Amino acid sequence: MSEDNNLEGRLVRLTRDLVLIESTDSRPDERRRCFQLVHNHLEGLDGLHLIDHRCGDYDSLLALPDGIDQPDVLLCAHLDVVEHPEPERYRSELRDGRIYGPGAGDMKGALAILLELFRKWHRQQPGVSLGLVITSDEERGGHCGLRYLVEDRGLRCGVAIIPDGGSLTEITSEEKGILHVELKARGMSAHAARPWLGVNAVESLVNSLKRIQENFETKRKASETDYWQLTCTPTIFTTDNDSFNRIPDSACATLDIRYPLPYQADELLERIRQSVTEGVSIDVKVTAEPTQLAPDPTFVDITSEVTGTAAQLVQVCGGSDGRFLSAHGIPVMLSRPDVGNLHNPDEWVDIASMSTYYQICDRYLAQRFSG
Repeated sequence: MSEDNNLEGRLVRLTRDLVLIESTDSRPDERRRCFQLVHNHLEGLDGLHLIDHRCGDYDSLLALPDGIDQPDVLLCAHLDVVEHPEPERYRSELRDGRIYGPGAGDMKGALAILLELFRKWHRQQPGVSLGLVITSDEERGGHCGLRYLVEDRGLRCGVAIIPDGGSLTEITSEEKGILHVELKARGMSAHAARPWLGVNAVESLVNSLKRIQENFETKRKASETDYWQLTCTPTIFTTDNDSFNRIPDSACATLDIRYPLPYQADELLERIRQSVTEGVSIDVKVTAEPTQLAPDPTFVDITSEVTGTAAQLVQVCGGSDGRFLSAHGIPVMLSRPDVGNLHNPDEWVDIASMSTYYQICDRYLAQRFSG
C-alpha cells in the first residue's frame, strides 16, 4: 500500500502540519491560518455546506450535509493550543512511535482523526447525517465557540464525539464543575518603615485566601487515588508594587475551583463572599456546573471490541466543551488516543493509538448509520 493510501501516514502528516501552526490565544492570525488548512482538507467533498461563525475574537467552522441542520452525529474539536514563550517550540518530532509537539495531544492529533473520518464518510455516503464543528477558544473556556453555537445559534445533534478527555479505553461519564474566580484587594500605600500609616493589600489578600482555603477544606485531602472531592487551588498572585520599601495598595489573585455534584457554583461563591476580608472584590471569570455526559453504551462496547480491553466509564477533574451539549440532553462520547505531557512543550500523541481510535469511531459510525 502506498503511503498516500495509508491511514497512519496521513494522520501523522496532517497532525504535524497542524502542530506547526502557532494557533494560540494571542495569535488570531495563526488561528485563522489553521482554519484555512482545515478548509483545504475539506475541499472537494460534495453535498456539504461550510459555515464560518465568529463570536468576539474567535472563529468557528461548522460543516454540515446539505439540508441537515441537526446531524445525527456531530464530531467536535478545537484547534487552539496553550501558549509557550518560545516560537521555536511549535515544531513536531517523531520519536518512539509518538508525535511530539505543542498541541499534539490536546488536540491536533485528534483533530486530524476527525477530519479523516469526516472525509471518508462523506466520500462514501454523500449526504450522510454527520457534522463537524471546529472551534478556537476551548482553552479559554469555550464560551465564544461551542457555547455560542449551541446556545446562541441553536446547534443540536443526536450524539457528539469529542476526543478531548479520558483515554483510549477510558470514556468520561462525569466531569467536575469549574469555577474560576479573580480576587482583587485595595489598600493604601505607605512607606514600609511605617506600616501603620497604610493598608497592605497583600496582607488583606493573603488573609482572604487563607480563610477561603479553610472554608473549602474537605474531610480528606484529595489525592491521585481519591480525587472526587471539592478542590480550591490558588493559581496566580500579583501586585503592581515593585519596591521593597513600599506597602502595596493593590493585589490580585486567582482561584481554580473544581467541584463534583451535589455542589453548585452559587453555593461556592457564597462561601467565598463570606470568607473575604473588607476591601477584597470578587470577579467570576468562568462558571461550569458538574456534567454527566451519558455516553452511548454501543460506543463503550465497540471500544472494548476494538482494543481488546474492557472499556471503563471514568470521572475526571477537568472540563471539556461536552458540557454545552450534555446540558441539552445530548449524549457525548469523550475519549481519545493515548496522549501525555499535555500543555507542555514535549506534549505527545501515540501514533498507533490514533489508528485504533479512528477504528473505534469508524465502527461506531458504521453501526449508527446502518439503521
